[in-house]
Amino acid sequence: MPVNKKTYHNIVHALQPKNVILVAVSKTKSVEEIMELYQLGHRDFGENYVQELTEKHILLPQDIRWHFIGHLQSKKVKYISSFIYLVHGVDSIKLLQEINKQGIKHKRVIDCLLQVHIAQEETKFGLSEEELDELFKALPAYEAVDGLTNANIKGLMGIASLTKDTKKIRAEFKYLNALFDKYSTIHTKHSEMKILSMGMSADYNIAVEEGSSMVRIGSLIFGERTYKII
Repeated sequence: MPVNKKTYHNIVHALQPKNVILVAVSKTKSVEEIMELYQLGHRDFGENYVQELTEKHILLPQDIRWHFIGHLQSKKVKYISSFIYLVHGVDSIKLLQEINKQGIKHKRVIDCLLQVHIAQEETKFGLSEEELDELFKALPAYEAVDGLTNANIKGLMGIASLTKDTKKIRAEFKYLNALFDKYSTIHTKHSEMKILSMGMSADYNIAVEEGSSMVRIGSLIFGERTYKII
């Protein structure tokens, strides 16, 4: 399916004055479809399957900024650590330490977002506010012991409930923005809170109104996802 160029340009036109970064979610989309958007000047693409991401990284231009937007297992960090631009879903110190370990191996600093659980569905991943508090309290100790020199916390990410209730969605985004403001005042050696990633195809307008600086949009640009039949 060809890229919806009109919709893409409309979204970019609306986001640019607000300095909101658009991550085009390209999971399950072909190299040809990604190249179509690339040729329009787009560089930020989001994937959530490690194998698919590594395959596309090899085949596509090397100046693409790849965002890993899915749930990342610690054992799979090594496969993307040499090139990943931003990891969106860090939900534990263990994962942060593994990202740091792989960053050291590749002599690069890997930027990360901490994922916060703001939706009411139990299936969503992410840290609770209490766990977020514990993580930030523990950071200085971890930095003192192993440095965390190659994992840099750049902000927070959250996914709202899958619902048509816009008041509920807005309340969840507002809550995440409040947490972002709270932790932006905490400065550690490897934490600089600059990115608030929230909002997808169905709710990105609300997210932007509530302070999002990065949105992840796929179906509006590429059309509905296509999955391989196994």
